[in-house]
Amino acid sequence: MTILTVEKLIIAFKKLSQFLAEPDQDFKNLIASSRNSNAWFTEQEVDRSLNALSQMLNEEDLKKWFEGIHITAFPKKVGLILAGNIPLVGFHDVLSVLATGNTALIKLSSSDDKLLPAVLKQLCLIEPALTVQIVYVERLKDFNSVIATGSNNTSRYFEYYFGKVPNIIRKNRTSVAVLSGNETKEDIADLGHDLFDYFGLGCRNVSKIYLPENYDIKEFFEPLEQYNDIINHFKYNNNYDYNKSIYLVNSAKHFDNGFLLLKEDKGFSSPLAVLYFERYSKLKDLENALKNHEENLQCVVSKAALAINTAVLHFGDSQHPKLWDYADNVNTIDFLNSLND
Repeated sequence: MTILTVEKLIIAFKKLSQFLAEPDQDFKNLIASSRNSNAWFTEQEVDRSLNALSQMLNEEDLKKWFEGIHITAFPKKVGLILAGNIPLVGFHDVLSVLATGNTALIKLSSSDDKLLPAVLKQLCLIEPALTVQIVYVERLKDFNSVIATGSNNTSRYFEYYFGKVPNIIRKNRTSVAVLSGNETKEDIADLGHDLFDYFGLGCRNVSKIYLPENYDIKEFFEPLEQYNDIINHFKYNNNYDYNKSIYLVNSAKHFDNGFLLLKEDKGFSSPLAVLYFERYSKLKDLENALKNHEENLQCVVSKAALAINTAVLHFGDSQHPKLWDYADNVNTIDFLNSLND
């Protein structure tokens, strides 16, 4: 097995970035057909994912990321159980395994079993030495460690089966936004990306907002009108209609702009097409509340200078993670490096 140098890996990943920004016709045909097997994977959303990954794999960030990577001379077999809630969501885990010189045993999600193999095929055309580090499996066996992404329910299954080997087991997480009341219309419009990109299906999508006590909901809804086309997606519309009917039947107080339901609720993970909100009076008290719920949060979107451990991002940036923005705030590279300590 050829051990690739940092320089060769950076060149390969940079070339992949260029391909993702300008895919060939065969890949464009795959993009166009993706919604036939997963209705959420519209051409627009797949393009959105490809552009985000292309931006992630820029040369400057790759060099910075590789400063913390130790390429092993003794590869381990790392089992990867990937999610499929948004296009190519498992790519970063695969990339991390390849970057550290280990072998990725990939258990694809049935929801995303075409795009990722196509991207990795292109990567192997760019750097053929990576081919031996990528193995697709129907069932994990003969592995040295596991990175598994799932729900709170599946995590118990994962812990039972994989608890005896080094592992990262991810559970349900979501993201929230904190508004101060001083946001511009442009800020709220940017927040719309955190709400609606990938139809709100990602753990980095905002499912709850915190509002000052006297905040006027009208100020929130107006800048979001540009996203109203989302209601024309039949699956999103079905969720909107269903949740709206539940609230109406139960006389549950809520706000409705025709494509998003806003409901006051102390929960974090709102149903699809619903955004929870909660009002706060003191920012310090809110900071303490967020610290107490770190295990539920992927990231926080806000202009406020929040003193919390969870990553705080600008409006519109939640679905544009950097290479070092690790899921569940668990450093995947440190974990992989430790396998050979």
